[in-house]
Amino acid sequence: MPNPKRRHSKTRQRKRRTHYKASAPSLATCSNCGEPILMHRVCPNCGFYRGKQAMEVS
Repeated sequence: MPNPKRRHSKTRQRKRRTHYKASAPSLATCSNCGEPILMHRVCPNCGFYRGKQAMEVS
């Protein structure tokens, strides 16, 4: 396989990396209290997960 003959400049490297972006986490609404929560997690507001009480909230 051929190897690069010359070093890539910082500009070229940064142009390539402009598309590596962090995406915002997808949110769902809690079926019990209606609060926005992260997907596949227990609701920190009411403690429900998939319609069942998963933990006690103080």
